[in-house]
This record gives sequence, structure tokens and C-alpha cells, in this order.
Amino acid sequence: MMGMPRTKPVFTVDQYLAFERSSLDRHEYLDGEVFGMAGESLKHGYVTVNLVGLLFNQLRGKPCRALTKDMKVRSGPVPKPHMSTSGMYSYPDVVVVCGEPEFHDEQKDVILNPTAILEVLSKTTEDFDRGEKFLRYRKWNPTLRDYLLVSQEQPHIDRFSVQDDGTWKDWHAEGLYSSMEIPSIGCLLNLAEVYERVVFGE
Repeated sequence: MMGMPRTKPVFTVDQYLAFERSSLDRHEYLDGEVFGMAGESLKHGYVTVNLVGLLFNQLRGKPCRALTKDMKVRSGPVPKPHMSTSGMYSYPDVVVVCGEPEFHDEQKDVILNPTAILEVLSKTTEDFDRGEKFLRYRKWNPTLRDYLLVSQEQPHIDRFSVQDDGTWKDWHAEGLYSSMEIPSIGCLLNLAEVYERVVFGE
């Protein structure tokens, strides 16, 4: 999740990656700016761990794997060495890759071929996750089939799926007795399980 800009100077992609790989904290990158990521709430932590557990169990024996929020995704053009400042490098809460993962470089910490991305929303990042981030994901990641936005404040999931004609259609699931399919990876999320241990209204 993006916080306030950590630095005002413009970083190239190479500079960002070198900095990020030596940092103890996580930062996201957007067109030359580096953003420190805020810590997560208890609800956010519960929901994220529940999602990973549910997907892990359902993906066993399938050619898809769920990766945690420490894996970056590149959403932008192939950078020119030592020059490029264009693009977004983000840490999705959960990213699912089907088939062999493709990487930005030999460090194997930036994914290029996500199939599904799940973001757990917070008040400070929701507008960005629904807006600019989603635009970048769908423009620069042709393998992306499903994008899910999962509320931490109420039992609600929005899913955006790409159609055969290239347009994106949205579905919604609300309430603990509802469920949400993720067609591209053959998984089903029961909201009662997604929100296990989460107390609403606090």
C-alpha cells in the first residue's frame, strides 16, 4: 500500500531496484518516485493471511501458485539500462502466477506474468488501487485475467475480469454467506472464510 513520497528526487528504475534490494523496508515505485509502504492493520493482516491460505489449498496440484506481498510486479515498459523512469513496481497483497514465472532480471523478485492479483483495501490506498494502479495493471500486464479488491471494513469483494474482446467486467460479492469465483485460476472464495477472525465495526 502506498504512503507519502519518501523522496522527491527522481529515481531511475535501476536506482530504485538497487535501493529496494538493500532496504529493510518495502517501497513502491511510480514514474521515478519512491513511496514508503505503511504498516498493515490487524484486519488487513487477517484477511491477507486467510486469502493466501484459501488459495494455497485450492491451487495444490494445479499449474498456478500464490505468492505473498513480498513479490513485486512490474507494470510498465521494459526499462532502458540506467535511463528509464517510467513504470510502476508494486507489491500486491497476493499475486497468482500460472505456468512458469517470468522475471524482470536474474534477481527473480519482480514478476512479469501475473494471472490474478488480489489487493486488500485500506482507506489511504483504495482510490489508488481502484484507479491508477488498476489502469497500470491492465495496460502493462497482458497475462492478467482477474483483479480482486477485498474490503477489510466489511465483507465485500469486487472482481474485475478481462473478457474475450479485451474489455473488463466487474462482479461483486457482499455478506458472509456469499462467495466469489476467480475463473482464471479455478478458485472459489467463501467470504465467511476470507473474513475469519475479523471483527467488524471496531
